[in-house]
Amino acid sequence: MSVFRIISLLFILSSCAAQPIKINGVSFVAARDVVNDTHTKPVVNVGANYAAIMPFGFLKNLDHPEIIHNTDRQWFGETRAGGKQYIEALRKQHIKIMVKPQIWVWNGEFTGLIKMTNDENWKALEDSYTSFIMEYAELAEETKAEILCIGTELEYFVRERPEYWDGLITKIKTVYKGKLTYAANWDEFRRTPFWGELDFIGIDAYFPVSDIQTPSVVACKVGWQKHKPVIKSVSEKYDRPILFTEWGYRSVDFTGKEPWISDHTWTSLNFDGQSNATQALFEEFWTEDWFAGGFVWKWFHAHDEVGGDKDNQFTPQNKPAETVIQSFYKTE
Repeated sequence: MSVFRIISLLFILSSCAAQPIKINGVSFVAARDVVNDTHTKPVVNVGANYAAIMPFGFLKNLDHPEIIHNTDRQWFGETRAGGKQYIEALRKQHIKIMVKPQIWVWNGEFTGLIKMTNDENWKALEDSYTSFIMEYAELAEETKAEILCIGTELEYFVRERPEYWDGLITKIKTVYKGKLTYAANWDEFRRTPFWGELDFIGIDAYFPVSDIQTPSVVACKVGWQKHKPVIKSVSEKYDRPILFTEWGYRSVDFTGKEPWISDHTWTSLNFDGQSNATQALFEEFWTEDWFAGGFVWKWFHAHDEVGGDKDNQFTPQNKPAETVIQSFYKTE
């Protein structure tokens, strides 16, 4: 082998070593059912190497302190037993895991607005949330999940009770030894105070990127330029990689305008907009060394029964956007 070829090979190997494999994830939706290979193989086929498992707790309203969780009234996938079974099924396909417990407020009210009216109720919420999250910290440790997300879009709770969150993180670390993140909303992450205590800066990345009915890839990439430097600056401030704990677009008109909206009264269908916005996000972030990857929102277990040409919700399944995701995930 010539000296030139040896040098070239060493350069290629060093370049590969400098570019860690991205987290190419899907948000694997909790369902009523036990899952098997039929449900997990499509995750492999799209090129994913990670799945977020999302057990749920429930609140009656935004100022109610008791989180109901892990009961026989919930869907199987929303419980501890269901989460464990999903993890075991995905492990058989060599998929890595993020455990991401979430809260659902009745009537779908935004969790970022959860706020108690007095100190007694704040303390009750703290006790209830600790019970909820520690249950799944123990599951994450038991199953050796690679990442645990300690909360999702809880801005008021985080802002009003910072000492609680510091203590909670310390408590979690006594049980769970893997990587930690928190899923801050796209307009919350700059104010989240505890990034230095975690391993990833987690963002639910529903940033507005275009007001166009069918945004092009270029238009979405231009739209990212007002957000991307801010995201990078937070990564640099805390010396932590960015992880998009959720990202995705609906297959509707104006998909890039307010990507967080899940209004089921919308009737438009627009697969080009969804695909273009998806491609732009990959092109903007997946080559950045300060970016760890992300979890597309959202992925249902019954692949053959969801998405398709009449669905305008977030899932990319059986839509052109799935092919876009596959083209980027499978290059890793």
